[in-house]
Amino acid sequence: MHPNREPAQHAGWTPSSWRSHSIRQAPHYLDAAALDSVEARLRRYPPLVFAGETRRLKSQLAKAARGEAFVLQGGACAESFNEFTADIVRDTFRVLLQMAVVLTFGAKVPVIKIGRMAGQYAKPRSSDTETQNGVTLPCYRGDIINGPEFTEAARLPDPGRMETGYFQSVGVMNLLRAFASGGYANLHEVHRWNLGFVKRSPLAERYQDLAQRIDETLSFMGACGFNQSAPQINETEFYTSHEALLLPYEQALTRIDSLSENWYDCSAHFLWIGDRTRQPDGAHVEFLRGVGNPIGIKVGPTTTLDDLEKLLDILNPKDEAGRITLISRMGVNKVSEFLPPLLDKVRGSGRTVTWLCDPMHGNTISTADKIKTRSFDSILGEVKGFFSVFQQAGLRPGGIHIEMTGQDVTECVGGAQCLTEADLAGRYETFCDPRLNAEQSLEMAFLLAEELTGHFRDHGALGK
Repeated sequence: MHPNREPAQHAGWTPSSWRSHSIRQAPHYLDAAALDSVEARLRRYPPLVFAGETRRLKSQLAKAARGEAFVLQGGACAESFNEFTADIVRDTFRVLLQMAVVLTFGAKVPVIKIGRMAGQYAKPRSSDTETQNGVTLPCYRGDIINGPEFTEAARLPDPGRMETGYFQSVGVMNLLRAFASGGYANLHEVHRWNLGFVKRSPLAERYQDLAQRIDETLSFMGACGFNQSAPQINETEFYTSHEALLLPYEQALTRIDSLSENWYDCSAHFLWIGDRTRQPDGAHVEFLRGVGNPIGIKVGPTTTLDDLEKLLDILNPKDEAGRITLISRMGVNKVSEFLPPLLDKVRGSGRTVTWLCDPMHGNTISTADKIKTRSFDSILGEVKGFFSVFQQAGLRPGGIHIEMTGQDVTECVGGAQCLTEADLAGRYETFCDPRLNAEQSLEMAFLLAEELTGHFRDHGALGK
């Protein structure tokens, strides 16, 4: 197929057709020639992921929509060029594996693991500018666009950062593939890590029973002669995702798949549209309607029923299972009010979507010192509220989407560690939004497993 020819199912769409639509959250590059040069080089570089991988993820997300799988999506709010180390990648990957083992046992279904990794370098902002001590500069939009330092030079959007982002994503992908297939993901080892966490946790007694039951299950499998070298024991499937925000970068990494002759954005397996860029007639929706990747849409209190219907019509006109994931980000005090009408609308239309809970973005608060943080109790409360809405509807929840890290940061208050606002200065390292640390992430997994165990037992026949 000729590279400039568009697949028949996306008539009127090309990788560049978004450029004729209104766009929000886009940086203004002063040097157009430099931007063109970077885009041209990116178009020649190898893909970061492959179309066959994204199709497999899409089929697994379709299972989650039917209640036959559970999605765990997690990682940094925004990856940093300065945190490009093997240890940081490994530690975040490790905590996600630990969480997945616990959630698998609780949900009694496979857990689909998706990292906010290898490309989550751009962030939408509530304001175009930032003012400090009477000085106003462009806001920080993520390392792939500009720098976090409050200087005029750092805040100037630099197209060369896209190339840096690409090569760092290549390095992260290389590590993730090695960790996922090289024995690091061995199920027994991951569970042993969890046992270590349980022993040192202030809530050890509460988690001990669940950990012991997982241990007994693994021992039973061994006693039955289950092949301990089987891929299901020693390897795992791990997918990457990020918000498709910086469209020149996304377009440059969009390729024609030689097997299906369809376009795929090969910067990540899963891409999502944020709450600020989901306008049905906007550039981001236009771009993503033409690629074959599974697509996420953030939905919040401002999402109207009409807009949601339009987005589903535009992004998934054939109602392909696994294509659309709706990511609810309401806030702990709003989820019970604003989620049910959206859920009813989708159910009434007969459409197939996967529902995830993002309990982070609706629960951001500022301290008296103007430090952004999030309460562990509010995060957990929104997840429970999300589960409750689905329980009342007789449906299984599809999964969770959280901002977390494998590092011992102090950015969210609460949890078994009882972090307070006074502790935030200890290791507050994020340039954007506060993340759950490793201990809080694992605690969240154990608490959710308790919820899922009861929920999936009570509704075991539903959603299938």
